[in-house]
Amino acid sequence: MSGMGDGYVGTAQDAVRIRRLQKQREAERRKIQELKSKTASGQEQSGLLQFGTSSCEILDTAFKKETVGLVTREEYVEKRVNIRNKFEEEEKEKLHKLQQEEEELQQQKRSKKRKIKGTSRLSFAEDIENASDEEDGENKSSEPMNLRCGKLGKDPSVETNFLPDSEREAEEQAERERLKKQWLREQEQIKNEPLMITYSYWDGTGHRRVIQVRKGDAIGNFLRSVQQQLAPDFREIRTASVENLLYVKEDLIIPHQHSFYELIINKARGKSGPLFHFDVHEDVRTIADATIEKDESHAGKVVERHWYEKNKHIFPASRWEIYDPTKKWERYTVHGD
Repeated sequence: MSGMGDGYVGTAQDAVRIRRLQKQREAERRKIQELKSKTASGQEQSGLLQFGTSSCEILDTAFKKETVGLVTREEYVEKRVNIRNKFEEEEKEKLHKLQQEEEELQQQKRSKKRKIKGTSRLSFAEDIENASDEEDGENKSSEPMNLRCGKLGKDPSVETNFLPDSEREAEEQAERERLKKQWLREQEQIKNEPLMITYSYWDGTGHRRVIQVRKGDAIGNFLRSVQQQLAPDFREIRTASVENLLYVKEDLIIPHQHSFYELIINKARGKSGPLFHFDVHEDVRTIADATIEKDESHAGKVVERHWYEKNKHIFPASRWEIYDPTKKWERYTVHGD
């Protein structure tokens, strides 16, 4: 290749890049030489700014030249002020020239970038653009460049999932919102499902009843329905308020604010059986196996608070305690009712 040494074996792109770098270095060398010449001409003039000296030294030197001999105090102060003002003006002028030169360089860089085609996606597109202009005049007979910027793009085989992507993040956020709304709809459907509850009104003896509620109903709503069901048969229930009724399930007093849905979803456990089964069934097995936990569900008890306070020291009320969701019952303990 013309212009290169006999031992060089690089490609045409390498040669173009080398020539471009050589031209840039030559331009920078000329620019530095111009700056040196400007500096030398500035030193020959009677200005205050000189290369390699500090502002204090420049002011002192200029002031000594202006105050040779005897001067009055007023002349001393006036010359000092005039020299400082002149120095500041020259500093501002120098700074202004530097800013203008920097703006010209930035403008040249922007004009070069505009020459690159908008469809190009290559990191070395600027080199290829410069190469195409030079090769037209120098190496028309050399091998043609088959590379076309517009036909190249991203490599589809490269993994880019780890890179930030606003569109992908927006799609993921939309999908999370969709799944959240779908889950909420499904939970509302579960809460509206009917639930048959077998309970026993307990006043020392059991009076078993069955009532239907929704899974999403709270214990307080359940006790209000129970009061309406028992009122015709029990006078003390007619006069009692819902707040004075207790629901006891598996030896635990369930507070009014908890719901059946909460007990079912969390698969809550009581002292003598599960709190998420509301029917009555016994564990029937042909072979006794102590390693397998019994699957039994007992009817919950509806109790008047006055009766409980009077008999809480007597079985079965002596076993009852307030339900605590954070307390875990790993094993059931069953005692005769």
